[in-house]
Amino acid sequence: MIGNNVIIGYSGHSYVILEILLNSGVMVDFYCDRVKKQNNPYNLNFLGNEENSDVLQKILHSKVYLGIGNNNQREKVCLHLLNHKIYVASAIHNSSIVASTVIINEGTVIMPGAVVQAMTLLGKGVICNTAAVIEHECKIGDFCHIAPGAVLAGNVSLGERAFVGANSVIKEGVSVGNDVIIGAGSVVIRDIPDNSVVAGNPSKSIR
Repeated sequence: MIGNNVIIGYSGHSYVILEILLNSGVMVDFYCDRVKKQNNPYNLNFLGNEENSDVLQKILHSKVYLGIGNNNQREKVCLHLLNHKIYVASAIHNSSIVASTVIINEGTVIMPGAVVQAMTLLGKGVICNTAAVIEHECKIGDFCHIAPGAVLAGNVSLGERAFVGANSVIKEGVSVGNDVIIGAGSVVIRDIPDNSVVAGNPSKSIR
């Protein structure tokens, strides 16, 4: 069994997670992925695919970080790990500002310059990307991704797997459904139902 830190996924998004961890003095020694990567910029050791039972046994006592950007894939992997009693850790950059009353669930990442204000709930596997702002009393569903520079005003609710594009703004009190995609630079002033794709200022449905 491996007792060290492990990252799941080893490509673009995971590199950002690894930098957050290095900035905090956390060393990662191993990675899991579907195949061994030719490009290995952090000199990590390959353990195999986390779906395999022998790999799960190896990481049973490890602290595991999610390096997967895709919401649906991140959900699948996270729930698989949690179902096998594996500890899925969160990563929070030292330059972020997180209020003391924020609730952070497993596998969430808060990136450099992000701000998460009082009484906000972050679900499992949430990505709060670079310089994103989540104001007070927001409820962020499991496996959402709030892209760089996006702003959520107070009391915004995001359903599961919602994606908020870079530099978008969501007005206070707005509810966004499950599996919604909000295009980059959008301004959202009304509630959005499940499975919608919206963009523009003000945002309009494009699917």
